[in-house]
Amino acid sequence: MKKILLLTVLFTFSNYGFSQDVKYGVRGGLNISNLDFDNNTTPVNKHRNSMYIGFFANIGLSKTIAIMPEIQFSAEGAKAEPLHLDYIQAPIFLKFRLSEKIHVGAGPQVGLKVHKEDDGMKNFAYSGVAGIEYKINYAIFADVRYTYGFSNIFDDNLGVEAKNSNIQIGIGYKF
Repeated sequence: MKKILLLTVLFTFSNYGFSQDVKYGVRGGLNISNLDFDNNTTPVNKHRNSMYIGFFANIGLSKTIAIMPEIQFSAEGAKAEPLHLDYIQAPIFLKFRLSEKIHVGAGPQVGLKVHKEDDGMKNFAYSGVAGIEYKINYAIFADVRYTYGFSNIFDDNLGVEAKNSNIQIGIGYKF
């Protein structure tokens, strides 16, 4: 995790001199999260409504392409308390400008579980994220993202397999 964060920071600063536009900001909003269990298990699994907040750098590589590394706190998992998963996540979002107001993007994300230890769940999560952003004015935007986990959230010795899925609906402000 430290290596990924270090690479993100170094990548951000190395591109600073080459990019046309760098903006920093904050985003936050509602999480609608659930666990996607494999077909062999059928536990009661209701979605969890919670919140997320994050800080980002929007690095314009050209007029239509930008990279957006981010650090965010995201409360995910399922509704049952033993299945709560709170993460510090680091997505690296590759954004494409479709019009003046609409941007789409996708990228990888790594998460470090916080809040609980030795609960039978892995401490790292690897996911893919995709989303759309609507620019309200020069500084404020609304966005929707979907995240799907690539890795099993449970420890291998438990014999249970589930992947985290999450929808983020929120707003952001660019400085």
